[in-house]
Order: sequence, then C-alpha cells, then structure tokens
Amino acid sequence: MEMSKSRRRINEIIRYTLLIVVGIILIYPLLWMVGSAFKQNRDIFGTLNIFPPNGRVVTTNFADAWQITSEHTIWYYFANTLKFLIPKTIATLLSCTLTAYVVARKSFKGKKFVFGAVIVTLLMPELAFRIPLYLLYREVGLLDTYASLYISDIFASSSFFIFMIIQFMRTIPRELDEAAVMDGCNDFQILWKIIVPVIKPILITVCLLCFMWGMNDFQGPLIYLNSADKTVLSVILKQQLDGEAMVNYGRVFAASVLGLLPMIALFFSGSRYFVDGVASTGGKE
Repeated sequence: MEMSKSRRRINEIIRYTLLIVVGIILIYPLLWMVGSAFKQNRDIFGTLNIFPPNGRVVTTNFADAWQITSEHTIWYYFANTLKFLIPKTIATLLSCTLTAYVVARKSFKGKKFVFGAVIVTLLMPELAFRIPLYLLYREVGLLDTYASLYISDIFASSSFFIFMIIQFMRTIPRELDEAAVMDGCNDFQILWKIIVPVIKPILITVCLLCFMWGMNDFQGPLIYLNSADKTVLSVILKQQLDGEAMVNYGRVFAASVLGLLPMIALFFSGSRYFVDGVASTGGKE
C-alpha cells in the first residue's frame, strides 16, 4: 500500500515536471517578445535573456509604437481590423451553426456526400481559394472593400468550424429534438431553444478562434485591400520592417504586444468555454 502511494506520487512529480518544462518552452517566445519591447536593438538578438541588461532599459518603445505612423495611431489600424472581424465572426457563427445543424440532426439524401465534402475542404489549404476568390471579387467590384474579407463566411466556408459544431451536436441526445417537436417547435425553435443553449461552449470557441485567426490574417488583407486608409493591424506591423532606414525592433515588438493585448483579454474572458468546447468535440453519434 505504501509502495503504491509512493509510486503514484513519483508519477505525479514526473508528470507535473514535464508539464512545467513544456509550459516554459511554449511561453518563452511570448515572454521574450515582451522583454524585447524594452530593449535596444543590440540587446535583442545578442542574448536569449528575457530581461534587458541593467541600465539599458528602453521605456519609449511603447509610446513610439502607439504612434505607429506619422498620420495614425495603432488604434486606427486596430479599428480597421474590427471593421471586417466583427461581421466575419458573426457570419461564421451563424452560417456554420445552421449548416452543422442540418448535417448533424437531419436525414436527407446525399447527407454522407455533404459531410464528406466538409472533410475534403477541411484538408485543403486556404491558399487554394485565394486566387479564385480574388478573380471573383474583381469581377463583382468587391476588391479594396472590407466585405471581401468576410463575405465568403456568409456561405459557411469555414469547414473546420462546421466540423467542430457537428461533432459537438452529435453528443446531444436526439430525444430532445423529438420532445420539442411533440411540443410544437419548428426547426428554428429547436435550434435556438434546445440546441444552442447546450452547445454554447463550442459556439464561444468558434467566435474566439475566428477572431484570433482573423487578427493574425496577413495574406487576405494584403491581397484584397489596396488603399492605405484601409490598412489593418497585421499589415501595418509587417510594414514596420520594410523601411529603408534601420529598423527599431524594440518598437516593432512593442507594437506587437499592443496588438496582442485585445486577443489575450478576449481569450481569458472566454477561456473556460474554450476549454470545454475543445474537449467536447470528439463525441460520436
């Protein structure tokens, strides 16, 4: 009995030690970026230390990063990002939820084909859709508009989110649907009053992932937006490295930290639902 307890304790020590080591490795780049925001150029790439050397702490990088260009602050470009992120997140949530509900809860001819199409598009790289979408937007006059960054999401183009919601819905007993039908509910009432309250964790997870991936999207805004006044945060951060003069990397890292703060706050505000949503998407029908 005592040997069993000691062995269990040793296993716990080993497990938590490995978790701590892996956690430190994963969080180190973020801490290094924050520390580099207070360094001079010569101190950033010359050492792996997180903290700047004594006497060489730079406190002006964040002020310079806030006024990221001579015309606008970093908030201007963050507001531009929100102009497509908010409708993109809403469109993705609504369209993917409706599509997943039909595939997961309804029986119709060709259902397996539709689900197979979702899986196939899930495996395709997003870059494969960029050129066809660019040509389509050029023909209909959507280039250089924020709508070009979210209009495809109205048609449930995010197969990954559809798959996640389908897997979550499959864990819900169908008896709930049958009971709701007996009470006189139609499909939309079943979805809104029965399904949505149960799948709230996965819906919040979809919103978080869509928002974070949209914030990190560099290629889409670079391709579809041409006007300088519509530049988004990810593009303006990259432009800080393209100047002919010497790049102030401390200022660039400070701007990156400022750009990360909204995402970090959003993640922690919904982290409980995010963990529940990801952990519950492996259910089977």
